[in-house]
Parts: sequence; C-alpha cells; structure tokens
Amino acid sequence: MKVVVIGGTGHIGTYLVPELVKAGYEVINITRGQSDPYLQDSAWNKVEQVILDRDKEADFSEKIAAFDADIVVDLINFQLEDTKEMVKALKETKLSHYLFCSSIWAHSRTKMLQADPNTVKKEALDDYGLNKFYSEQYLKEQYRQNGFPATIIMPGQISGPGWLIISPFGNIDPEVFEKIARGEKIYLPNFGMETLHHVHAADVAQMFFKAITHRNQALGESFHAVAKDSFTLYGYAKAMYEFFGQKADIDFLDWEKWCDYIDDEEQTEQTYYHIARSGFFSIENAKS
Repeated sequence: MKVVVIGGTGHIGTYLVPELVKAGYEVINITRGQSDPYLQDSAWNKVEQVILDRDKEADFSEKIAAFDADIVVDLINFQLEDTKEMVKALKETKLSHYLFCSSIWAHSRTKMLQADPNTVKKEALDDYGLNKFYSEQYLKEQYRQNGFPATIIMPGQISGPGWLIISPFGNIDPEVFEKIARGEKIYLPNFGMETLHHVHAADVAQMFFKAITHRNQALGESFHAVAKDSFTLYGYAKAMYEFFGQKADIDFLDWEKWCDYIDDEEQTEQTYYHIARSGFFSIENAKS
C-alpha cells in the first residue's frame, strides 16, 4: 500500500516513516527540504522524497491527490481551509485513510477530567487551537455525511531528539533543569498544581501506526497521544530533583510575582498558554 506522509522529517515522522517502511508500505515523504530526520535509519533509503511547500503551492492538495495514495498522514496542517482543500482533492482518489494531526491544545480549558478526545465542547484559546478544533469538526462531519475516511490524533507536549522538552516552568527554557541539577531553590507559579501532559515523539508515531493498522476501529475517531499520566508542575519539579539526586527546594509565587522572577516575556507567555490549558487527557478509547 502507498502512504504519503506530509511533514515526515519532523519529530513524529522521524519515527513513523521508518516504521511504515519496515512494515512493507511504499512511503512518499512530502518535505520542504529544509530538515533531515532527527534520527538516522537505513529505512529512509527506501523513501521517495518530494519537495513541496504547502504555504507556497496554491495547488498543494491537488499535487498530494495526484499520488493516488491509499493512505495520507497529514502532520503539518494548521488551517481549516487547508483541511477542506485536502478533503476535496482526496475524495477523487482511491484514498482509504486520512490521518490528521491535531493537538490537545484544541481542548484548551477543559471542564471535566479526564478529557474525552471526541468531545465537541472544546474551548480553544488561540488561532492554532481553534483551527485544529475546526478541522476536527469538519473531518468528523465529512466522515458522518460522506464517509470520508478520517482519523484524528491529538498529541500532548512532545519530547524527543531535537525538541526542547516543556519544563516544570511550563516553557522551553532549560535553565530550570540546571538549577535543579545544582540543588538550587526554584519558584513555581501559583501553587504548582497546573498540569502538563507529555508524550515522546516515538509514542505519537506509534499511535499513528496503530491507527493505520487498525483502520476499521480508528475511522471517524479522535485519539489523544499522551502518556498514561499527566504531571503537576510541582510533581514534575520534585521528580527532577530526585532524578538529579538533590533534595527538593520548591516554593511558590503568585502569577505576577512569578513573571517578575522569570523576567522574560516570551517564556512567561509560553508558560501562560501551557498552564491555562492544564488538563488530563484520556487514552481509554485507544486501548479498546
């Protein structure tokens, strides 16, 4: 079977593409040609590399459809209009499965924990989350009304090679890990009870692969791609002190004082958007 992976040299594709090749799929990787996979694997020698840029190619979706693939994995789709164009183009092909990479950020403020990936009551906080959510809804509608074979995967905070992990501060500044490793005192925002839900890129890739190999169960469904448990900022920081063999030294500041403590607008904005979306995202439907 032929698989087109859009954005296959990124963090998810680095693991997914070789797994598909080793399973016997014919793989075409769509890339802008600006990066290599984060890990080397001889399987890449069997992958057809095609340079296309969604932002620069007005007929991008038509060019994807021209491959007449059995499966399309869309890892870098951030706009509802791009989703609509892709569906329109792929309807005219032999496509049997379209997998869309969404995000837990489509939820934003969750009302109930654990959060259900298939809920329609999501309240995104920014354009990124809104477009992911709107694309999810459109794909579900197309599946129900027209049988368009879509599956939605919603990764959490991705970690892995080439990717700065979200820290106990809820941002990508690695300095907090250095402070913890030295046994220094750190201050967390509020009471440190906001949560992060991490996942390794290899596990996200596995979710896509399992959805492909269990197509009938995956069609029309949304799945979170996250670890079994989420971390509170406090729990995360405490675990890091233990990892580095240090005694935990953690205190707390209210939001405004914590922003002064960090003294970096970009980092505090990252933190805000991560902790404002605190959640615990269920993976139960992926187990069934």
